[in-house]
Amino acid sequence: MSLPQTETTPKWMVWTGRVISALPVLMLIMSGLTKFHLGEENTANTIKMGWDPNIMPALGVVEIGSALLYVIPQTAVLGAILLTGYLGGAVATHVRLADWPHAPIAFVLGILVWVGLYLRDHRVRSLVPFRNLNS
Repeated sequence: MSLPQTETTPKWMVWTGRVISALPVLMLIMSGLTKFHLGEENTANTIKMGWDPNIMPALGVVEIGSALLYVIPQTAVLGAILLTGYLGGAVATHVRLADWPHAPIAFVLGILVWVGLYLRDHRVRSLVPFRNLNS
């Protein structure tokens, strides 16, 4: 039987993790929703990036679905793994096109996904323990 998060994690850590997790979730849901109604400029950018505009709604479903899995505590690790893959693809696309201003955005969002999960889930912290260098 696993203990609830609040019994094993200080409240400040859980809430800090939730706030950090909210940024990538909100950005990914917003980005996913825009994939259902591409305007002319977004369609042109999609083609420029080498993507077929007809595939964008499916990518929107993947993006929103992964973000929702990440929000649910029982599926948060699966959501983080899926978001890592999705954001890794975004970084690769931007690097391939030498679109340097946009590549770090997806990279930073991926880091925030894991930092937020690390702070709010004791199981993730047990997998990646940081050692105290003073002891």
